[in-house]
Amino acid sequence: MTDTGEREAGSIAAFMALLAVALLALVGLVVDGGRSVAARQEALDDAQQAARAGAGQLSIVALRAGQVLLDPGAAASAARKYLASAGVDGTVAVIGQEVTVQVDLQEPTTFLGLVGLRTINISADASATNVHGVTRED
Repeated sequence: MTDTGEREAGSIAAFMALLAVALLALVGLVVDGGRSVAARQEALDDAQQAARAGAGQLSIVALRAGQVLLDPGAAASAARKYLASAGVDGTVAVIGQEVTVQVDLQEPTTFLGLVGLRTINISADASATNVHGVTRED
């Protein structure tokens, strides 16, 4: 009888250890997952603002000629400058009249690091086009 009781006590201890690891992983998913969602929103905000900053850079030469066109060099420079001021790394592409910005970052984990996941990779991209003029249908 004592032998069976000792085996049951050992199996309960093993079950409790497994349960503790599972609960820790669940807490990690909630805490670190929530932080990664917030970080993704911040990355998206930075990408959108950088794209808007770039899309506002119009060509002076084209404006003097009566056209509203983007200055690609100034657009890329303004978007990169915004990213630098926000303290994030990203890539900027200007194609035609559209500025596209991609922000990539790594969010360090708190609890998930205990189970081997040290960082969560986050990526966000946004595009902007300068809209000008007013159209109205009568």
